[in-house]
Amino acid sequence: MDDDLTYSGGLPALQDRFERRRAPFEWSDVDFPAADADLVPLTHQIVPESATRPDPGKADTSWTRKRQQIAREFVGKSELAFLNAQLISNLRKRAWPSHAPALFCRLWAEHSEHLLQQLDLRWQVSSIQTFADHGATQAQREVGSAMRMLFGIMKLYEFERLFSGRPPDVPYPLRRKADAELPMEMNSFSFEAGGLDINILTPVWAQAKTDQTIAPLADHLFTALNRDPGTVFRRLAKMREAREARRAARQ
Repeated sequence: MDDDLTYSGGLPALQDRFERRRAPFEWSDVDFPAADADLVPLTHQIVPESATRPDPGKADTSWTRKRQQIAREFVGKSELAFLNAQLISNLRKRAWPSHAPALFCRLWAEHSEHLLQQLDLRWQVSSIQTFADHGATQAQREVGSAMRMLFGIMKLYEFERLFSGRPPDVPYPLRRKADAELPMEMNSFSFEAGGLDINILTPVWAQAKTDQTIAPLADHLFTALNRDPGTVFRRLAKMREAREARRAARQ
């Protein structure tokens, strides 16, 4: 690694690695429902265990293997939830069945309540991130992009924090702050007046509420984030409370 660069080769090297992960699946035939198909029956049909095994009637392709892999997470759940996951897996690639974006948006426009009951948080996050590139409206794409960045950065720093040995729900002690500058010449965060956390979350949450398709999913995820005791937002809130309690005790 170049000592002066986190990513040797800069943007061209990043793009090369990024594109290698986006190679489309090999398809023998398109087995998704039509864009205008009746989706209600899929809410009642349950994914069988046989979906995790090769189908003798289908060619062995990269897609059929990926579909079997996804199915392992959805046995016993609805075919509609399974379909949502399959669409996401394809829409992350450089190419996909032509009607996949419209079908994905239909799922959330017409069956968000069902999907929120069937999908775990990981698949809910994947769903909202998919709106970044395939949303039907500007609001859907903007909210999807913002939440893709939010959850991506959260995953990075929360993973790194695990190496501190401290549980996610335990804030750092106030007395042990390192005497170091923030990167990129950023100003320090203020416990008393700092509103960066509110400025990050509020505009995206409010914008999401303006779009009927993405609103239920975004609202559900922001509420889950608000309730989670193991995020930087909760830790900062606890540290702020501790600082205020300490100051009050001195008065």
